[in-house]
Amino acid sequence: MGEGVPLMSMTTILQHCLTGISLGGAYALIAIGYTLVYGILRLINFAHGDIFMMAGYFMIFSLASFPWPVAILITLVVTTVMGIAIERVAYKPLREAPRMSIMISAIGVSYLLQNLSTYLFTAIPRGYPEIPFLKRIFRVGELSASFVTVLTPILTIILVVILMSLINRTKTGMAMRAVSKDFETAKLMGININAIVSVTFAIGSLLAAIGSILYFTDRMSVTPFSGTLPGLKCFVAAVFGGIGNIPGAVVGGFFIGIVETLLVAVGYSTFSDAFTFLLLIVMLLVRPTGLFGEKTVEKV
Repeated sequence: MGEGVPLMSMTTILQHCLTGISLGGAYALIAIGYTLVYGILRLINFAHGDIFMMAGYFMIFSLASFPWPVAILITLVVTTVMGIAIERVAYKPLREAPRMSIMISAIGVSYLLQNLSTYLFTAIPRGYPEIPFLKRIFRVGELSASFVTVLTPILTIILVVILMSLINRTKTGMAMRAVSKDFETAKLMGININAIVSVTFAIGSLLAAIGSILYFTDRMSVTPFSGTLPGLKCFVAAVFGGIGNIPGAVVGGFFIGIVETLLVAVGYSTFSDAFTFLLLIVMLLVRPTGLFGEKTVEKV
């Protein structure tokens, strides 16, 4: 199995790296949602992967009735609204409850979305529609890639730059940072906590919807459980980079995407998923705060 590695040409290695970077870009967009919500509420939103999955179904049904620009807009808006609604219904009433209660609620929402989509759409894989311009093939020498493969990492970087500018240079971003640092003090200072939490879930869900379109365009089908494994991998990416740290989540997403693709390329496809969770265990043992995470001091 390992003998195949030296036989791989440089073109093949570059081809796999390009695929890995593209996959990593989609993972990074989803991982940001985990890290944003954790930064504000100290909540691991286990339903985030299922929001990503639901965005896949929204796109399938939207594109059946509307041209692709309208379908993309509908998917982004509906997914964002769904993310805000989940927070208002399942998380907001538990904000003063013990941390474990809100985490159990998140797991409950995850299973609810999976079972609801199984009931509504059945468990049979549904073909993901082609958006013609995303599937256009480009060739540079011996390298070839679809437009979505090239677009994903570029769009990810652009969106992260915009998000970091929003967080660092706007009043809303300043309020988000204040809530992240000290929830209670921010509330006493007159910051509208509900609005900030809603904005956080809106951004996370919007990025998950964009990641969903980019991810499923290359994978061609959606099932009610399509969000489970990518969701967990993106959670690992967020932990690896330092949960609560946006650049860390992006680095984690790209790292897992590239390594996973290279493992498949050299014949260890059965180990590629296990690697992600092995990375989680090692990271928690060696550096629990992640690559870029800061140690938090509990207030007494």
